[in-house]
Amino acid sequence: MRSRFVALTALAILSLALTGCVNNASTAASPSASVVIAADSSAVALLPADVVDAGVLTIASDASYAPNEFKDAEGNAIGWEIELASAIAAKLGLTPQISQASFDNIIPSIVGAKFAMGISSFTDTVEREQQVDFVNYFNAGNLWATAAGNSVDPENACGLTVAAMTGGTQITDELPTRSAQCVAEGKAPIEILQFDDNGAATNAAILGKADAVSADSPVTLYAIAQSQGKLVVAGKTFDSAPYGIVVAKNSAMAPAIAAALQSLMDDGSYEAILTAWGVADGGVSTATINIATKG
Repeated sequence: MRSRFVALTALAILSLALTGCVNNASTAASPSASVVIAADSSAVALLPADVVDAGVLTIASDASYAPNEFKDAEGNAIGWEIELASAIAAKLGLTPQISQASFDNIIPSIVGAKFAMGISSFTDTVEREQQVDFVNYFNAGNLWATAAGNSVDPENACGLTVAAMTGGTQITDELPTRSAQCVAEGKAPIEILQFDDNGAATNAAILGKADAVSADSPVTLYAIAQSQGKLVVAGKTFDSAPYGIVVAKNSAMAPAIAAALQSLMDDGSYEAILTAWGVADGGVSTATINIATKG
């Protein structure tokens, strides 16, 4: 799923050079401090017995995609998806145990039963559904940003250099498709820069190492807000698609998590979390499973 267009050594050097250009510190209130969430017995009843007995919901997340999930000053995972994962655990009567993992290791870790669920801004796709199931909880599109003073149009990007985070759909689908279309039209391809951290991809655009950065819409908007005027929107949001919580294929975890999520939606807790982090526009009213396949 991942291939590297930038040598690892060069990536490490560039990442160090870019450190500090974007402030990822959150100024949002923590909903968990003010929203009391009680267990939902109907959701708890759907859990596998071994999970109930353990009393813990093991969760994997790549904390490098602010404001969805990122690290605070002490290195702890925070963000609205982390809040949501903890709320789901509360609805299931479980204690959340959140482990930070690299994005490309999360699905294999779920398949290998290392974690019960993964939440890390995964776009639910038909291809990914061949390995795991998804509980859908949010809609996000792609959105580009560029350095202030630049004028970049995603629909006319042939020959440009565009940065994105390794493993996301921007790298696996969007940018390669755009570049292939450029070549088919006899134009220069898009040079694609991959970074293991979205902050580094964003800083590449700020510093002129890339003409633009492509990321999920809430992530791009947050980066712009945190950039102190150094970044601006490039074009409009496109290709809206559902996020999904990752669980093992055909396991009882999918219906249990979907029931817990729906309970959060019904009692207003879900909306409170999204609103506190400024991402309520992508909220949905119904928890679904494998919507990419089922439509």
